[in-house]
Amino acid sequence: MTDLTTFIAGLPKAELHVHHVGSASPRIVAELAARHPDSKVPADPEELADYFVFRDFAHFIQVYLSVVDLVRDAEDVRLLTYEIARDMARQNIRYAELTVTPYSSTRRGIPDVAFVEAIEDARKAAETELGTVLRWCFDIPGEAGLESAEETARIACDLGPAGLVGFGLGGPEIGVPRPQFKPYFDRAIAAGLHSVPHAGETTGPETIWDALTELRAERIGHGTSATRDPKLLAHLAEHRIPLEVCPTSNIATRAVATLDEHPLREMVEAGVLVTINSDDPPMFGTDLNTEYAVAARLLDLDAAGVAALAKNAVEASFMEPADKARLSAEIDGYTAAAGR
Repeated sequence: MTDLTTFIAGLPKAELHVHHVGSASPRIVAELAARHPDSKVPADPEELADYFVFRDFAHFIQVYLSVVDLVRDAEDVRLLTYEIARDMARQNIRYAELTVTPYSSTRRGIPDVAFVEAIEDARKAAETELGTVLRWCFDIPGEAGLESAEETARIACDLGPAGLVGFGLGGPEIGVPRPQFKPYFDRAIAAGLHSVPHAGETTGPETIWDALTELRAERIGHGTSATRDPKLLAHLAEHRIPLEVCPTSNIATRAVATLDEHPLREMVEAGVLVTINSDDPPMFGTDLNTEYAVAARLLDLDAAGVAALAKNAVEASFMEPADKARLSAEIDGYTAAAGR
């Protein structure tokens, strides 16, 4: 695995399911916590490791929102965003669609225009200085209800930053039915955005069906329970609807009991287009390179198989066709040079 780990580290990659605040490194979280001492979040990076141990999905949401509360002004937003790109560049992530939750910041007093300007400024700087291309998927925090959906749709459709490509739905699934968000997805889709809701992470296949039929999902965030429904798996495979799979995340939030029980292999064997992602990497003690190594073990992949997974993410992305061709060629060139 050491040789394969080296190959993965140098492999050009795209990431499609990774959260903005959830990507804050311990160093940045500690810096923000020190700036905002009224927070419950530890300012000591070592203590953060214990703080980021989750009892269940509800506890994860509680901890996640406590970190969200550390992002209180446009300067915090800009710093966080640029540092995420720096961490991605170190992993040879060439392109990422970052899930961003504007409502979490605007409800805490950051003006919507200032928020959008901050992420856009960081995006442009990251591309110029680091070579990492960032795009945004604005998502509704489902636990905050329809008020958050209206605010997210308004910001997405009225302010529409240049980097915005998708519209999503995150947060808890239990007790948060997908169909109620249909009008907001309809509005976003009409504005030219792609539908990328989370579904089937902590609920059954019916939530995924709702995301497909009601929200017109083009990709599914997680989709962990899809393997419980053979008809659903066949539908996903036939229509080439990708799943954004995050193995370590699923264990950390107790959505799946152990890695050996993870349904990734079943998804692949059913012919579903699977992409590998890190979700909230520092919170889960992982990164995208680690997730590729986990997937390689679960799927018994060699370097060529790992490269094929990387190309899945390119295919499933919302990059322009020329950019997809360019990154796919870079992956092929890297693999050939490595003698794989």
